[in-house]
Amino acid sequence: MTATNDATSDATIVLDIGKTNVKLVLLDAAGAVLAERRSPNTILTDGPYPHHDVERIWHWMLDGMREFSSLATIGAIVPVTHGATAALVDDDGLVLPVLDYEFEPPAAQAATYQALRPAYDTTNSPLLPAGLNLGRQLAWQAQTFPAEFAQANHILMYPQYWAWRLSGVAASEVTSLGCHTDLWQPARQQYSQLVERMGWNALFPPLQPAWAPLGPLKAELLERTGLPATCRVICGIHDSNASLLRHLAAVDGVPQPAVLSTGTWVIAAAPGKPLSGLREQSDMLANTNALGQAVACIRFMGGREFAELAGAEAQTCTVAELQQLIDQQTMALPCFSQAGGPFAGRNGTITGPAPADARQRYALATLYCVLVSDYCLEQLGADGAVVVEGSYTGNPWFAPLLAALRPGQAISSTDDTSGTTCGGWMLHHWGSAPAVVSSVAAPLALNGWIEYRSEWLAAL
Repeated sequence: MTATNDATSDATIVLDIGKTNVKLVLLDAAGAVLAERRSPNTILTDGPYPHHDVERIWHWMLDGMREFSSLATIGAIVPVTHGATAALVDDDGLVLPVLDYEFEPPAAQAATYQALRPAYDTTNSPLLPAGLNLGRQLAWQAQTFPAEFAQANHILMYPQYWAWRLSGVAASEVTSLGCHTDLWQPARQQYSQLVERMGWNALFPPLQPAWAPLGPLKAELLERTGLPATCRVICGIHDSNASLLRHLAAVDGVPQPAVLSTGTWVIAAAPGKPLSGLREQSDMLANTNALGQAVACIRFMGGREFAELAGAEAQTCTVAELQQLIDQQTMALPCFSQAGGPFAGRNGTITGPAPADARQRYALATLYCVLVSDYCLEQLGADGAVVVEGSYTGNPWFAPLLAALRPGQAISSTDDTSGTTCGGWMLHHWGSAPAVVSSVAAPLALNGWIEYRSEWLAAL
């Protein structure tokens, strides 16, 4: 039976598509989680290139919506997804599969694209490997599949692709456009020269705010899902920008904190810091927040690297294991992913005695990710409060170890492991933002930890 009390009378479904996992989360009117479904985000290798299994996600999502419809009266659906992904569609659906950004186009295309892409000082979008520059994906698709590309009515950023499938309304939105795509000029809030050169302007639908209701659910989906006709589909947002939503405004004159949005990617964002300090060779970039403002950022594939170091059977370590690795000078030197970051192009190595068991591997992964995060914050000049969002909030030692390296800065963790889900909920309730609930970490001052950082930096 559908619930009718106040908490469940205007609930929100957030479709949260990360690079590793897909989540469907039901939140009540106060932002509390009522239910959650989770599934791996699989990549298909059939067809012309590796691509996202959007049909599996679609049917899994609709099944979840039907399940959730009996738990609350749902007022909105909000898509939140990873970046560097777009869909080419006509009136009937995809004209080409949704390309996986980890696919490397042929080397010959790289030189061609290099001549097309705008200068870094106009887009603050660094040259990245594989398809992490979305413009490169689109240019390769246009060159390799000209007939199919010509059929497209729209280029849809990934959150807006899902909003379009649900509502039938096509829209563009700045957070996905301004995410190292080469398609957007964050400082000028307009499309880049690449869009002009390729003649793509007409393919991008009108810009809408991330919080804009695009329309109701398509009529044929109401029966399939059991959702009410009053349910609205929200435009949607890029995932790390969803994590920033709670921190967009200064409160009582207190500057916005730097934010570490953690998941498959760890993205350090420093609102208010000048873009002039960004360096392309360090994979530093300007993201665009939901208000259209450019935000200085640097990132690394921290979730992937943590998993690589911790191993398949990860076991949370104790303080003793962290101390032992510091004492014996076991270090992980970057990097353990080939997908960009400030140390792109280097092969990760472990020096000193190898970790002896699963807990020591977890300890090494923790020390490594703290050190790279600290390095990233230093590159941004982040000298005030830092808030940790996302998966690293589940690591009991991450924030305390980071706090010990950055005395005088309040290092806190939010009250949930998914700032993206909270951000999606906020888009449904735009203008009534919740207070940020976070706990300031007490520094974990292990013996030799500061010296360990110095030696790690010297070994880079």
